[in-house]
Parts: sequence; C-alpha cells; structure tokens
Amino acid sequence: MKEKELRRHLAVFPMSSVRKLTDLSDRQIRYYEEHGLVKPERNEGNRRYFSLNDMDRLLEIKDLLAEGYSIADIKKRFYQREQKSRQKMSDKAVRRALHRDIVREGPFASGGSGFSSLGPNHF
Repeated sequence: MKEKELRRHLAVFPMSSVRKLTDLSDRQIRYYEEHGLVKPERNEGNRRYFSLNDMDRLLEIKDLLAEGYSIADIKKRFYQREQKSRQKMSDKAVRRALHRDIVREGPFASGGSGFSSLGPNHF
C-alpha cells in the first residue's frame, strides 16, 4: 500500500471534526455506524476516531440519501463494491503467484526466453 493510501486509513479525526467537515449530526454518524456503513476506530476511552476514508464514505452516504437511496440500498451498494474489490485483489494475487511459479520453473528460470524480464505487474 502506498504512503498516501496508508495515511487516508489513519483514524485521527474525532467526532467533533467529522461533524463539522461532513455537516452531519452525532446521531446521524452513530446511526450509520450502527448499520455498519462506517467503522471508526475507538481509543482507550471508547471515543470514536475517523479516517479520511471514513469521512469520504460519510459524505457519499449523505449524497446517496439526498438522491433518494435507502439505507438498505446503500448497504447493498457498499457490499457489492467490497466484493468486487476483494475479487480484484485475489485475481491479482493469483496472477502474481502464477508469474512467480513460471519464472522459477522450467526454461524460464534460465532467463533464455526473455519472459522472466516481465515484471509481476505485467499480467
């Protein structure tokens, strides 16, 4: 994961900042959390801390609700997106493993075919 993406996952914003930045009430944010639409981290004192990704998601929820989607519709949409993302990641992992095995085995291991010069992201 790139540093930019790692930083977007850091939970550093307290509820008060999220409330101001998203223009959502505490109750709305807690409601979306209860429905599993957002999962803030908790500190030792059980206070919620949100990441930039969490805020993006809250703003997306807000927009979708304004467009007339129900909470059930939004849950379904997020679930489908997560499934596609998992599938993409597993497909990529399979291609990398296959490439590694091909390069290690047979005539490709000697480097004579030029195939081994292709990087794992080629596939």
